[in-house]
Amino acid sequence: MEKTNKIEQRHLGKTEILVTPIGLGVMELAGGGGLIGRAFPVIPQEEKNAIIKAALDGGINWFDTAEMYGAGVSEQSLAIGLKAAGKSDEEVVIATKWQPILRTARNIPLTIGNRLHFLGGYSIGNYMVHQPYSFSSPEAEMNAMADLVEAGKIRSVGVSNFNPARMRRAHAALEKRGLPLAVNQVRYNLLDRNIETNGVLETARELGITIIAYTPVARGLLTGKYHKDPGLLEHVPGWRKAGMKRDLERTRPLINSMEEIAASHGATVAQVALNWLVYFKGNIVVTIPGATKVRQAEESAGAMNFRLSNDELALLDEMSRGLQK
Repeated sequence: MEKTNKIEQRHLGKTEILVTPIGLGVMELAGGGGLIGRAFPVIPQEEKNAIIKAALDGGINWFDTAEMYGAGVSEQSLAIGLKAAGKSDEEVVIATKWQPILRTARNIPLTIGNRLHFLGGYSIGNYMVHQPYSFSSPEAEMNAMADLVEAGKIRSVGVSNFNPARMRRAHAALEKRGLPLAVNQVRYNLLDRNIETNGVLETARELGITIIAYTPVARGLLTGKYHKDPGLLEHVPGWRKAGMKRDLERTRPLINSMEEIAASHGATVAQVALNWLVYFKGNIVVTIPGATKVRQAEESAGAMNFRLSNDELALLDEMSRGLQK
């Protein structure tokens, strides 16, 4: 078992911004705010503070949120939690996102004040275009983002859910302004490796862009908890339940192997899934598991305290390849 003595930090793309391989996604702290807030439970702020502190205590130094996550509720909850933990702006990195749907790039400078207001004095380390859907071109969006960098309102620019062609257009537009495209945030985990074959990962490596992987444990399927107790699926929303039930048996051999690997490291299955994600492709991938409970934040941070062997990485690679849809 290879234990890590010190948690490494990685650059976001070609910027000078350093983050730990695992951050904390705080979408789940959006409960009660806006349309998406209806999909999450309302968590008392004291519990949110405890979740954020657990992540920080575990060595995590960055957090991912968005305008869309509760129309500011997630951002504000994060800021309150960071202040409660006594963290200064210089000690943490915050990534947030602009929602482009039914908007144009002209909205970017008009709404940045809202983002900064909800973040309550914490700066925006990376500001992403959340989706590839808008009334403006990637070039217009990147130029608006570059204006924010030059105005000192954000530190770096990113995108989310962009395909290779749009990544290249965004990268080229920023390059003309003397800035790098720092990140592309996309779905990536052991059961969804599409970015390895659709050109996204290859393009990111070529251009020096960091991949931020979301849904790293496949909505809980890669924790093994549903394999141990299928009855837990009864608490899963109906639109997800049927697919997860179908996936239980076909993924069981992978989960069994992950359990064996986890036992050898004194880790959990979820930690093995996270560890594979941030090491298999080298430093290009970081990830943002979410948490609704303190123990989940502790578990995610703990995934940085060991490193899978090359043989273990290769075994999970081989087993998961046959499970791709």
